[in-house]
Amino acid sequence: MSALLQTTGLQLAFGGVVAADSIDFELYSGERLAVIGQNGAGKTTFINICTGFIKPTSGRVFFNGQDITQREPRHIVRLGLARSFQLPQLFLDHTVRQCLEIAAVGRRGGLSFWTPLSDAVDKHEVDDTLALVGLRERAEVSAMALPEGQRKLLDVAMALMLRPQLMIMDEPTSGVASEDKMLLMDTVMQAMRERQVTPWFVEHDIDIVRRYATRVAAWIAGRIAADGTPDEVLSNSQIRREILGDR
Repeated sequence: MSALLQTTGLQLAFGGVVAADSIDFELYSGERLAVIGQNGAGKTTFINICTGFIKPTSGRVFFNGQDITQREPRHIVRLGLARSFQLPQLFLDHTVRQCLEIAAVGRRGGLSFWTPLSDAVDKHEVDDTLALVGLRERAEVSAMALPEGQRKLLDVAMALMLRPQLMIMDEPTSGVASEDKMLLMDTVMQAMRERQVTPWFVEHDIDIVRRYATRVAAWIAGRIAADGTPDEVLSNSQIRREILGDR
C-alpha cells in the first residue's frame, strides 16, 4: 500500500535553528496520528511545509504520490489535504452556516457577483456537516458568539467542507475547558470516521493521545525522535524525559 503522505529529506533552518532536519516520513490512510513535542520542536513547521505555507530548503513532499513541494496551499487543499488551526480561522462577521458556505465555495468556485452565497453551494452538504459536528442548532449564530470549543468544531467543519482525505489539526483542544476536551475529540473523530478522513493531530494532553491515536510521532529539535504505537513512544525513556517531563 502506498503512503497517503510522504516526505523525503526535508530540511529547513531559520538562522541557526534547525526546524526540520532531514525528515523522512510516511503516513497511511486510516491511521490516527498524534504528534507530540515541546514548543519549538518543529511540529507546526512540519505541518506548514506539508500544507504549502512554508517551502523547505531541500527535500520533497508527496501527497497520493504527487509531488506537492512547491504547490500553493489553495492547490494542496483541492488535492485533498486540509487543516484546522490552533487559533480557529473563522469568518467572525458571518454566521456558522455562512462560514461553511464560504469554505465550500473556496473548494469548487462558482460564486459570482450576481450569485447569492447560499445558492452557490449544496445546502444538504452544509446541513449534514453542521449536524456531524453538533452545530446544526447554532447554524444562524454569528461565529463571533461561539465559545472556544464550538469555534474549534466550526474550524474543523469548514475544513471538512473541502472534502479532504487527510485532515491535519494543530492542537484541536488548546483553549478548551478540560471537562470539554474529550467530548470535542469524540465529535471530531466520529466526523473523521464518517467522512473517511485520515486524522493527524498535534496534542499536548497525553490522555487524549492515548485515547485517540493509533500512532504517535514525537518531535525533538526538528527531528522525529520516536515513531510508533502510543505505548511504544510514551514508554520511550528519552521521550518521557525530554517531552513528558519525567525525572
